[in-house]
Amino acid sequence: MKKTNSPRILIIAPAWVGDMVMAQSLFITLKQQQPDCQIDVIAPAWTLPLAQRMPEVSLALEMPLARGKLGLMARINLGKSLRSRHYSQGILLPNTWKSALTPFFADIPLRTGYVGEFRYGLLNDIRHLNKSVLTQTVQRFVALAEKSPPKVAPICPAPHFYVGTENQQQVLAKFELNTDKKILTLCPGAEYGEAKRWPIAHFAEVAKEKLAANWQVWLFGSPKDAPVTAQINELSGGNCIDLAGKTNLVEAVDLLSLADAVISNDSGLMHVAAALDKKLIAIYGSSDPNFTPPLSQKAKIISLNLECSPCFKRECPLGHTRCLTEITPQQVIAELDSL
Repeated sequence: MKKTNSPRILIIAPAWVGDMVMAQSLFITLKQQQPDCQIDVIAPAWTLPLAQRMPEVSLALEMPLARGKLGLMARINLGKSLRSRHYSQGILLPNTWKSALTPFFADIPLRTGYVGEFRYGLLNDIRHLNKSVLTQTVQRFVALAEKSPPKVAPICPAPHFYVGTENQQQVLAKFELNTDKKILTLCPGAEYGEAKRWPIAHFAEVAKEKLAANWQVWLFGSPKDAPVTAQINELSGGNCIDLAGKTNLVEAVDLLSLADAVISNDSGLMHVAAALDKKLIAIYGSSDPNFTPPLSQKAKIISLNLECSPCFKRECPLGHTRCLTEITPQQVIAELDSL
């Protein structure tokens, strides 16, 4: 590929959906600093589709490896195949050693990232993370756009997905849905663990309340979440529209863009809803809303701030999960109505 005067930047993106959403704050910052730059992104197959709704991304490339796989030669060969793109900088968001291989073998002259797993040599613009300054994940991403480590937390533009009307109409037609009534979407997934999942019965109570108020209730999640959404639907009278495991990620994004309100655990879809600027109730249990908050002015965080939380455990170490069970459906409905 012929060299151009416009800088080309390669981003090694995160493997979690929520982190991929927050990575857009970095992309926006880079475009603010260098309006003519081209941003290419390498991400695993399960987060890469989000790049389709990020206008800052010029090219989305799939990392052809399953989660947790080293794939040494695959990473090296991918890097070699990218040499013709003449990137001026590579920015690594994961902290793993293996994520630094592709930019190194792509012969990118400036390779930026945190020390992580002792990546000296693979990176030549190494940053040491100051957790007391960069207290949020999104701040740590955006700080990599600076020439040197910041002494204060950077201003982080909010992620903002673009979903066109044509995309919305196509996905409505595919799933035979309509927007004749107001739409509440529930995202009960908890990929990290049960200590991040608001109780199924609580979600069902909210669903019943809104169905009685003549709203539609759409349920979203991955195939792993399908048993949970099925229970919510059953407990709420079977009148929800259960889409868990039926949509791909881009379709879920496009359908979420049509929602009037969203209620979600701390999950990837919570961050998607925030990037779509939806009215959002974000429920936190074992995780810290100060570390990975939804980046939207329309989001309302509910967290009981118990002495035992955030514990960051997949399962409640005390066996009661009070941080979630004691957030009542009535409390969530009241917050939703206040939005």
